[in-house]
Amino acid sequence: AMPIIHHRAPDFLPVLEAAKKGLQWLYQTKNDVLILCSTGTGGMVGAVNNFLNPGDDVIVVNGGKFGERWTKICQAYGVKVEELKVEWGYAVKPEAVEAALKKNPKIKAVFIQANETSTGVYHDIKAVASVVGKTDAIFVVDAISALVAHDIRADEWGIDVMIGGSQKGVMLPPGLAFVSVSDKAWKMNESSKMPKFYFNFKKERENLAKNQTNFTSAVTLIIGLNECIKMLQAEGLDKVFARHERLAKATRAAVKALDLKLFPKENPSNALTAIEAPAGVDGQAIYKDLRVKYGITGAGGQ
Repeated sequence: AMPIIHHRAPDFLPVLEAAKKGLQWLYQTKNDVLILCSTGTGGMVGAVNNFLNPGDDVIVVNGGKFGERWTKICQAYGVKVEELKVEWGYAVKPEAVEAALKKNPKIKAVFIQANETSTGVYHDIKAVASVVGKTDAIFVVDAISALVAHDIRADEWGIDVMIGGSQKGVMLPPGLAFVSVSDKAWKMNESSKMPKFYFNFKKERENLAKNQTNFTSAVTLIIGLNECIKMLQAEGLDKVFARHERLAKATRAAVKALDLKLFPKENPSNALTAIEAPAGVDGQAIYKDLRVKYGITGAGGQ
């Protein structure tokens, strides 16, 4: 509600400085966390075209709609994808990732969701990071829906590229993507020849060092980001994670009390609860009726 600040004016420099430091705290990282004016998918695109070349071999963990999205983005840039397909409702086994890496030592990157939003399953990011970290491949994590809801430690676990979005646990409207990048990934960036213009991480990093973004900043969202981070810092990370876990367990218990079935067969996420529609019932109709008849907001299954 305040008067707008011009994104190149001196008044905005401390705003972006605070956001930069706040995101490092949230990501539990010393690495740069880039701030992009886009949805989370923009961060996913940048995670492909800033570190790879056409013809590179990569592994994509595909356990749902957003695993499929990693594959589509990679293929759009001419990257050779080896999919590790995981039955919907289940989490990937770290040993399966390890076997795939050993089978093809030319793998340049492993792409995964922390939380597969379409199924409500949380992959064991720490365990998979340990496997990928033993190789030359970079580990790229879509944490768009998992950031804040789960304790994900970018530096301690060895996550090379991690994408977040503003409209989930960070509590903002849609419009920002956040991407942390490790030294290992930046070295790979030096040899990437893929075309890049808007999502050019090197230029974003250069501008971030001057408390600027490469193009026009989403000024009001970044101001809001600082307020949200202040709220999270006042609560404390450990308490934030514990709150999400407590609410998730309560929601799952309520689902079971209603004699409904959870969709995840293992590793249910703390970011959302996925529920199976009863036999013969249109799942899309359920959430529409909830909104129209009862004023309750839900989301249709994917």
